[in-house]
Amino acid sequence: MKVGFHSPLPPARTGVADYSASLLTALRRLGSVELFPARADVRLYHIGNNMLHWSIYRRALAEPGVVVLHDALLQHLFMSALDEAAYVREFVFNYGEWSRDLALELWRGKASSGLRPTYYQYPMLKRLAERSLAVIVHNPAAARIVRRHAPHTAVLEIPFLYTGPPHVEPRRLAPFVFGIFGYLRESKRVTMALRAFQRVRALRPSTAFLLAGQFVSSDLARTIDPMLSQPGVIRLGHLAEDRFWNAAAATDACINLRYPSAGETSAIAIGLMGMGKAVIVSDGEENARYPDTACLRVDTGSAEEEMLTEYMLSLRLLPGLCTEIGSRAAEYIRHSHSVERVAELYWETLCAFRQSA
Repeated sequence: MKVGFHSPLPPARTGVADYSASLLTALRRLGSVELFPARADVRLYHIGNNMLHWSIYRRALAEPGVVVLHDALLQHLFMSALDEAAYVREFVFNYGEWSRDLALELWRGKASSGLRPTYYQYPMLKRLAERSLAVIVHNPAAARIVRRHAPHTAVLEIPFLYTGPPHVEPRRLAPFVFGIFGYLRESKRVTMALRAFQRVRALRPSTAFLLAGQFVSSDLARTIDPMLSQPGVIRLGHLAEDRFWNAAAATDACINLRYPSAGETSAIAIGLMGMGKAVIVSDGEENARYPDTACLRVDTGSAEEEMLTEYMLSLRLLPGLCTEIGSRAAEYIRHSHSVERVAELYWETLCAFRQSA
């Protein structure tokens, strides 16, 4: 069996590229896998919610195969790739003629699409999901969203793979460091987390806050710029893989919140949990598979900031709590998300849909 593999790959600045590179290596141990071949027995398409995936999306429609949805949301891909008329047509295809006025409203307000929950409530998955032989997702939230758009398509949940860090050379940045990593947008709750940090630092001045990643929202960058000069805040830009892992190793606890959510599983949360770090996540279906003892869950809504502050204080004030949570997280991730286990699940799925390709 020859598998066609379609995905962005490094050095593309996207988590999908890094994920795909690791999966590609693992799948090649199991059989023949070629990048973007003209012919294949079955094709595996990796689709994310940005323009790097537009050509892959179009090929997945033209030559149906097994699709991996890294975000259960294609809103922002369509807003980047289509003009207004085409976007409205696609929206109406997904949700019916009644939605035409809503589509126009969303298109004309797309500058705020990173924050407004309405955009996340209409993922626009129907065409791709109905056309595909099967859709692979990484968590129950994404599975539910896909099934709502394409109830007759096979939807399979496969854990997000964990490769483990390379050799790291961490250096202490402060006695205790909280960190946020990755592409920085409003949905990662950065402003709220910085406010919570200021309250924690008022009680424990030796605490630091590492904000590492590239802003993808100019509005967010302007909003938090004054906060970056506050004592204890350390700002780093986009990090190459080796620098990312060194910074992660120097962090005691990771804040990895999402609201609104696109049904995505966070590679950063998986990575830091796998290396034994305490991770604070939003309480939702996206994170439902993690054991309650292996992470800390923050409610979305009005209690979010207060709850986050309390968790941050607990981690700062209770010796050994970070280590205990991180140890349980590492045990779970290294077993359930191992490269070998995940690659075998992918291969079994591809074999199952070979005859339909």
